[in-house]
Amino acid sequence: MKAAGEQDVQIKRVSSRKRSRDSQKTLLTPTGKRGGANGTRRPSRVMSDGPAAQYCSDSEDLFGDYDSLLEDSSLLAGLDEAEQTAQKDFTALRRRQPPEDVLTDSILDLLGDEPLEDLPASQRQLKELTDGAAESDRLQGGGKTSAPLRDPERSTEEGTRRPRRSVADQMKRTMLCNAAAPSSVSRSAALKEAVVSKEIGVAMRALEAVRPESPDLGPFFGLPTRVKELMFKLRGIKSLYAWQETCLNLDCVQQRRNLIYSLPTSGGKTLVAEILVLRELLCRRKDCLFILPYISLVQEKVRGLASLGLELDFMVEEYAGSKGRFPPVKRRNNKSVYIATIEKAHSLVNSLIETGRVDDLGLVVVDELHMLGDGSRGAIIEMTLAKVLHTTKSTQIIGMSATLGNIKDLQAFLKADNYTNDFRPVQLKEYVKLNDTIYEVDQTEEECFKFSRVLNFKYSSAMKKTDPDHIIALVTEVIPAHSCLVFCPTKKNCENVVAMICKYLKKEFLLLREEERALLLRELKASGRGSVCPVLRRTVPYGLAYHHSGLTAEERRLLEEAYSSGVLCLLTCTSTLAAGVNLPARRVILRSPFVAADFLRRSQYKQMVGRAGRAGIDSTGESVLILQDKDRVLARTLLCAPMESCFSGLLLSNEKGLLSLILSLVGLNISSSVDQLLDFLCGTLLFVQRGHLCADTSLTEAVRRCVDLLQSKDLLTGSGAEQQLQVTKLGRATYKGSVDLAYSSVLYKDLSLGLEGLLLSSCLHLVYLVTPYNMVAQCKPDWMVYFRQFMLLSAAEQKMSAAVGVPESFITRKAAGQTVRKTVNMQVVGRMYLALVLSSLLKESSVWNVAERFQLSRGFLQSLLSCCSAFCSCVLHFTQELEEFWPFRALLVDLTRRLSYCVAAELVPLMEVAGVLESRARQLYGAGFRTPAHLANADVDLLANAIGDLRGRAHQIRASARMLLNEKAAALQEEVDELLMKPSDLPTAETQRLI
Repeated sequence: MKAAGEQDVQIKRVSSRKRSRDSQKTLLTPTGKRGGANGTRRPSRVMSDGPAAQYCSDSEDLFGDYDSLLEDSSLLAGLDEAEQTAQKDFTALRRRQPPEDVLTDSILDLLGDEPLEDLPASQRQLKELTDGAAESDRLQGGGKTSAPLRDPERSTEEGTRRPRRSVADQMKRTMLCNAAAPSSVSRSAALKEAVVSKEIGVAMRALEAVRPESPDLGPFFGLPTRVKELMFKLRGIKSLYAWQETCLNLDCVQQRRNLIYSLPTSGGKTLVAEILVLRELLCRRKDCLFILPYISLVQEKVRGLASLGLELDFMVEEYAGSKGRFPPVKRRNNKSVYIATIEKAHSLVNSLIETGRVDDLGLVVVDELHMLGDGSRGAIIEMTLAKVLHTTKSTQIIGMSATLGNIKDLQAFLKADNYTNDFRPVQLKEYVKLNDTIYEVDQTEEECFKFSRVLNFKYSSAMKKTDPDHIIALVTEVIPAHSCLVFCPTKKNCENVVAMICKYLKKEFLLLREEERALLLRELKASGRGSVCPVLRRTVPYGLAYHHSGLTAEERRLLEEAYSSGVLCLLTCTSTLAAGVNLPARRVILRSPFVAADFLRRSQYKQMVGRAGRAGIDSTGESVLILQDKDRVLARTLLCAPMESCFSGLLLSNEKGLLSLILSLVGLNISSSVDQLLDFLCGTLLFVQRGHLCADTSLTEAVRRCVDLLQSKDLLTGSGAEQQLQVTKLGRATYKGSVDLAYSSVLYKDLSLGLEGLLLSSCLHLVYLVTPYNMVAQCKPDWMVYFRQFMLLSAAEQKMSAAVGVPESFITRKAAGQTVRKTVNMQVVGRMYLALVLSSLLKESSVWNVAERFQLSRGFLQSLLSCCSAFCSCVLHFTQELEEFWPFRALLVDLTRRLSYCVAAELVPLMEVAGVLESRARQLYGAGFRTPAHLANADVDLLANAIGDLRGRAHQIRASARMLLNEKAAALQEEVDELLMKPSDLPTAETQRLI
């Protein structure tokens, strides 16, 4: 620049740390405050030969006493004049320079490549835009000189030079931006930013790669066309079935009325619900609740929606087991879809009603709606939906099921339209087998059966004794070319049948997908820390396995993935597989028309045979029910009878559901008298079916009886002639903790006794207090095992056991087979036994070792852990409502976390990611992925190698990790915003005068 007029410009950037105003004289200081003779204005030194001007800190007041930025334009005029002079000199200089020298015609390039950290945000943005535009011009112009792009919003034709903005204009714009920004950051904001910056930064960086630029609202059922693209990209869905399009275009759907739709299994019901959820989230900007019956289904849905959530900028939150916040985080910018089990959904709706946020819920989807008739769990669904119907008129309810009988009753309850279709993507043919003959199920026939064929399979005499039901003949007709499911009545029968089939298979089966099956065995062994089930060790090389609740969740997951990918061609399973996971097969065989000792219900049968036929793979699906002659008449009723009706469960088990409903209605201030309770009940399924269910007593009498009982339990109080009902502290703790009314007073008593001598030298006492009461009946103690484990306890632990009601003398006598004359509460004895099991799991965390020590199945231990962690969460909410139990609160938070994962501490962060179980967490940890942030930013190929080349699973894990970080960051940001928000009840002069 000296060649262009011998002028020198030096711009010095200073730290953002606050400096004394007097110690720094700048050109932006008002004339009256700058040094100089008599305060006169000095000549501009922007391009002078003297020392360079030092600009003030970006945290100082840039404008001093000026009322307007433009009031004194000496600096800007000087800059403009200097730039014009420099431009003329540049023009002359460029004529004299070689053409390959690349110069810029802006003095802003004197800033060079210095870091931008000390610049204000608006100046840093200007510098980035300038640099980016200059680089773009150089790339497009082949290295030719061009003016940097100042304004990216101005469009020009290709090849046309953009008009250059003067430095004065740029300075005006930049200084105006700085003037609009706060001059300094408050201390509280700085502290909060330090707390959340790390996780927010990680989450935002993870989202940058996946968030859409600008989703356009296209004609995909009222959704952005971006959704259609994602459905193809993430799910491989190119088009919808005709019935799905019809359903989505129904008037009731367009007008947001409630809807119940029913189709056979595998008809594509879930996709319709997901499209409606997306429409609510993206177009109406409302939260959604998706209710599923099992934890495994909730976790599967969370994994499935995580990628869509990242792409379309909504939250996917899991409410299952011990997971879920009450009330949920209130988000201003993002909307959430809550994926919840039946019990968690009820607690979630209660919390939304209590905080006045139920109107934020735009849509509630209930999968497996027929479970309304499933006893106590059905009663919880009914309570949840009735509360939504009563408290908000803007929430739409969608129910879906494959097996609905009395649809009219459900329509009246939900005030819903109905859509029914018999569509199946793959035709299903139903057969029964009697002796060695196959009959086709045909309801037009008088006997309901029509002859089809005779089995053609040569049996030896030994095989006939081993396999009298011809299962081997039915199986070998389809495997290994196609897949097969064999439903068995008991868990033990599953293992026996798969071992029997394997015994008679040809050796050629061992050569199919040999390496993948060997890998599966290694993964099963890793999940068991070196142990693997002997039955699976023998059958997996043949491509066969069993599947039931006796397996750990990790073993089931591995077997399901292997079956879905074709590594396994046959699973023997119990009826829970039909409702729990989506594993279709070419042929489904029902080993018996019984589930344990109970004859199959029509709905159970339909769910099982509905697994036959794989869309896109098979042209047909087959089901074969194996019958004995004695079961022929019952089977005809099973196959030809209409679907069972589902009835309200509020009055079952001594009106347990109705008691719980009344308590929560009073606690939530929905009802405060018997008349108001009756008014609410007019909107329940019980009221619709009162003629059938209340034949012996009126609904009014039932309500009064329940109110009296709740008052006798000290859960409700009534005052005045009209009995204005109020909930007690114990009652509030009971319904907010979702504690069973049968155990509420017992839990209160146990916690009160625990306060008197709480043992903290080990976790045994706390674990005992949160051991579920309803699990005791499922486990009968082995008294010798009980005695051995009791004797391993410390003296303090044995003393604690005696204090709760399980003395050493009692266990010793029971182990010795002696009669115990002293009366002992067997409920307490059973809970202490389960507490010993849980305590061992927390200490050792090896399910295999603990299962062997206590002679229990691995699946039962995992179910016990899951139930205990969920109940621990309930007890935590229970204690939060009762001041006297304050010592438990901090203790139970940590215990809930330990019970939820039950792994080494370093694996817990990875286990928080949906889809990551213990062995996979160990794999990832060993490969260097230590935190969710590592997973969120991982390279997919490296991640796939770490978990055994499962690229699809790697994508899911990365998406789930990103969603987890996004959720945590958003929750922290919402907390920050709330803390920094001006209180609505801030005292003012007027309010103080009133006081």
